[in-house]
Amino acid sequence: QVQLVESGGGLVQSGGSLRLSCAASGSKSSISNMGWYRQAPGKQRALVAIITSGGNANYADSVKGRFTISRDNAKNTVYLQMNSLKPEDTAVYYCNAITFASGRYDYWGQGTQVTVSS
Repeated sequence: QVQLVESGGGLVQSGGSLRLSCAASGSKSSISNMGWYRQAPGKQRALVAIITSGGNANYADSVKGRFTISRDNAKNTVYLQMNSLKPEDTAVYYCNAITFASGRYDYWGQGTQVTVSS
């Protein structure tokens, strides 16, 4: 079992920055990839960024060049630095961790609200 706790969401003006954090506890050694997803009102949850245990990252096209995902394996924490925020970035952001110990299993955090005002 893995537990994920997110922090760092809030209200920011367009063009501003926020940094999200997600701390993992429990069976941390079994975690492979970690990532961030977001869900805006009336829309499906969508991938924002993902990072492997080795530090390779991939991003949604909509956030490339503005968001940076990073990971501190010693602290079992993944971060999402969000710069040049736009109103369309407004969503609930969810942390995700994947384990493959017994086949793929996805763990999710409780979500943190990010609101960007114009």
